[in-house]
Formats: sequence, C-alpha cells, structure tokens
Amino acid sequence: TAGSFTVVISSEAGGTMIHEAVGHGLEADLVNQGLSVYRGKIGEKVASELVSVIDDGTLSGKNGSFHFDDEGVPAQRKVLIENGILKGYMYDRLTAMKEGRQSTGNGRRDGYKNIPIVRMTNTYIDAGKDNPSDIIKDTKDGIYVVKMGGGQVNTVNGDFVFEIMEGYRIENGEITYPIKGATLIGNGPQALMDIDAVGYDLGWAIGTCGKDGQRAPVSDAQPTVRIKKLTLGGVI
Repeated sequence: TAGSFTVVISSEAGGTMIHEAVGHGLEADLVNQGLSVYRGKIGEKVASELVSVIDDGTLSGKNGSFHFDDEGVPAQRKVLIENGILKGYMYDRLTAMKEGRQSTGNGRRDGYKNIPIVRMTNTYIDAGKDNPSDIIKDTKDGIYVVKMGGGQVNTVNGDFVFEIMEGYRIENGEITYPIKGATLIGNGPQALMDIDAVGYDLGWAIGTCGKDGQRAPVSDAQPTVRIKKLTLGGVI
C-alpha cells in the first residue's frame, strides 16, 4: 500500500510533527545559521490559512512551562504563524541582540555547566473549527494516524520521516483495517500548506527535546488535522 495518501493525524498523536517538522525551523539560532527553511520569510504565507502555530511558556502545568527562562527573561506566548502567515521566530538573548530584537524567553539550558540556547517550550497548532469525526467522514481514501513514533527532520529543507506506531486505512469515510510498519514521509512546509481541515480538539504530548547535546522538557500539541497528500512508506 505504499504511495501517496490523504493523511488524517489524530489529536491523540500529540504535536510530535509540529515540534520536529516546523518548530526547530523557527528557532532563531538555526535561522541565523542558514539552517532553516523559514529564513527570510517573515510576513510570507508559509502554511494553510487554517493554521496558526504558537509557542507558549506561560501555560499552567505544562512540561515546557516556567516563570523565567535560563537567562532571566519572563516566559511568553509567541504567535509564530498566524492564519498561515509567518510572524516571527523564537529568540534567546544572544540571537535577539544580533538582530536588534528582544528575547522571546526561549533561552534554556540543560544545567549550570551549559550555555543557554534557543529552545521551544510548549509548541502547538492552534485548535480550529472542524468536528474531528466529520474530518474522517469527509475523507474518501486515506490513512488515519493515531500514534506517532520517532522521527527525523532536516531543518534546512524541512523534509521529515516519522514512524507510525498506530495507524488505520480510511475508506469511504470509515476507519477500516490497521496498518503496520509504516512511515510517513513528507516536507514540513509543504504539509502545513496542504492542511485542509483542523479540528476543534487539541491533544498534548510531553517529551524531552535534544539539541546540541542538551536536553529540555517540552510539550507539544495539535488538533486533528487532515493533510491532502503525504507519502506512506514501508508498508507491505
């Protein structure tokens, strides 16, 4: 069954895809180093108008929340993408100074022996207006992803590969049989452009994000979303 499919990603999958495929590309250090596909695109349409992406370190009780970052800057709510338009990046003090900006409270470090670097906090695609079950009913032929496994992303061009831990076929609006051993292959910016339905549910996942040898506690979330076309690999 390998090939191109419409893919519905359940809110149960958490925001692994948004964290990996988009989030890292909006960290200002990667942008400054020319390692982000989003470099030089502020004010441009980078996603479907149904999509807003937010990084919010102020949310109560979330894994990536805090009062102050590791450089003493208060936690903030940043709208990174609003209705498909790229609004800004995440900064620590150093990257902000380089651009004559203010830190967005994203300077975090693993411990006192490490230098602070730009890190996400709680990052999510904001909830939309669609009924999640209607999204499935409106999908003639597709894949329903309930749980994602590990993934890899190239921040320079946004290409990603994710394991599907739990997934099913959608046939004529019905969830039919389970699929095993599959991977989702796509491009983050293209996938964001191809989102044509966004549910009103929002499902959170917690994790530890590794970057430059440092680890940081984070949360990520997404509602049920439908992506017009992604490649399914590895299914026999």
